[in-house]
Amino acid sequence: MSATPLLEVRDLAMHYPAGGGWPQPRRHVHALDGVSFELGAGETVAVVGESGCGKSTLGRCIVRLVEPTAGEVMLEGQALSELAAGALRAVRQKMQIVFQDPYASLNPRRTIFQSVADPLRVGGVADAGQRRERVAATLEQVGLGAEFMERHPHELSGGQRQRVAIARAIAMRPKLVVCDEPVSSLDVSIQAQVINLLKKLQRELGMAYLFITHDLKLVPHMANRVLVMYLGEVVESAPAHLLEERRLHPYSQALFSAAPVADPAVAAVRRRIVLKGEVPSPMNPPPGCRFHTRCPYRQPRCSDEAPALRPVLGRLVRCHFAGDAGFPPEPA
Repeated sequence: MSATPLLEVRDLAMHYPAGGGWPQPRRHVHALDGVSFELGAGETVAVVGESGCGKSTLGRCIVRLVEPTAGEVMLEGQALSELAAGALRAVRQKMQIVFQDPYASLNPRRTIFQSVADPLRVGGVADAGQRRERVAATLEQVGLGAEFMERHPHELSGGQRQRVAIARAIAMRPKLVVCDEPVSSLDVSIQAQVINLLKKLQRELGMAYLFITHDLKLVPHMANRVLVMYLGEVVESAPAHLLEERRLHPYSQALFSAAPVADPAVAAVRRRIVLKGEVPSPMNPPPGCRFHTRCPYRQPRCSDEAPALRPVLGRLVRCHFAGDAGFPPEPA
């Protein structure tokens, strides 16, 4: 990673109001609490974790679709919270987002040309002819021809819609693209095509990706580094190859043990870690380590003292005992 990262996220928190108020205390959903990481130019960081852990909220806070409760997001060393509306609009050209559902993210009443041309118009490409040329070229980049420009979303397949959404995201040649579950709503055969497209565009345009996914088999193909999240916190941050070899946080072990394996012989002998209990409510996170209510290795210290995200064996782990000899025992 370069000395100055493209993206810096520092102690980011997002607490959604969830009712209450006088005479009862106001309640909040703790979607994010103290998330920090860096993303270098041209790098891919994957964010994984079970539903409700805060993955999508993290992506939306970074591109400023929602305003975080606390913390800071910096793009190329510039704090986004300090920018006025006009300056923020200029910075937004450098970061875009691809949503999970192309059926919902494209306006059904607008043509493909209009959808892809919108960021160009807002970004200052005033000449209509230039916009049309750029849209045609961008559609070609994502594997669609110029003949798609006058079609509407209902005339396209799911994979074609997601290619249009990607074209809209890269039209202004951003430096950062947040991919929020970009293939989860697509057929498996189409998923591979879209993943290969994203990797090709990254090579050609040098973009960085924040790749949010629950599909763990995609992580080694896409990511340089991985953030494992649980209940609004990063519990393990590691280079992808190290996480593939060994997980040091008990939750990371349980999460990856649940991923399906294509080889029946490997699947037959592999031990899956089944966690007991339910995920605690994000409106009332448990004290101490947030994972201690489900951790098979918990100690009295875990319920009293919140662990810090600390360096252990080339990665960062939020666990009091990570790095101790034989902890956690690696599943067979």
